[in-house]
Amino acid sequence: MSGHSKWHNIREKKSKVDAQRGKAFTRVSKEILLAARKGGGDPNSNFALKNAIGRAREVNMPADNIKRLIERATGGGEGSQFEEVTYEGYGPHGVAVMVEAATDNRNRTAADIRHLFAKYGGNLGEGGCVAWMFTRQGLITLALDSVDEERLIDLAVNAGADDVRESDGQWEVVTSPDTYYTVLEAIEKAGLATLSSDLEMVAQNVVALGRSEAPSVLKMMEMLEDHDDVQNVYANFDIPADVLEEVTA
Repeated sequence: MSGHSKWHNIREKKSKVDAQRGKAFTRVSKEILLAARKGGGDPNSNFALKNAIGRAREVNMPADNIKRLIERATGGGEGSQFEEVTYEGYGPHGVAVMVEAATDNRNRTAADIRHLFAKYGGNLGEGGCVAWMFTRQGLITLALDSVDEERLIDLAVNAGADDVRESDGQWEVVTSPDTYYTVLEAIEKAGLATLSSDLEMVAQNVVALGRSEAPSVLKMMEMLEDHDDVQNVYANFDIPADVLEEVTA
């Protein structure tokens, strides 16, 4: 399995810790602001906002907070000050890295991200330097015991999914960006609970990492994820399961 899914699973576990620390509030708040500003404040017609609200509820954000964020974004207030920025470069051992951020100060965020790349032996590059290695896909995960394989395949494929597979003890439903929200809605309407769901950048080729290389790459990924302006981090590494378990223990 590629680093995409492995880092996705590490991030999902990490998000539970972030939620306890309150860090997740910052991230989902920006996601709600950006989604509402781009697609309007009605989650029934703005699936990106609906998805963001779902993540906010997962980290126990109060409904009043969510409502105020939507009103702020659609009313032209503070929410309109944030903009989405993508940074690209190479981490240690030639790993390609993409960083999606939401910032109200491009210069500050760019300087911080450049510093983190350099600190761990990487280099921040120009826009497009690694983007060609990635494609955007939808990824929806469910617990293995939550649904029968045949039912999930039938449901997801009929809704437009590209693939349904078992990975790391859970179901993964893969979609194109165009069918992601349709597939997610079909799964939810069927009464199935998802573990996670998002549009992600997936690497088309990977860099194999061993015990000596993996720690520095994972540390850089973690530090980038911890930055207040960073929403998502993607990379094209591959780490064997036993090595990953050892270095993340």
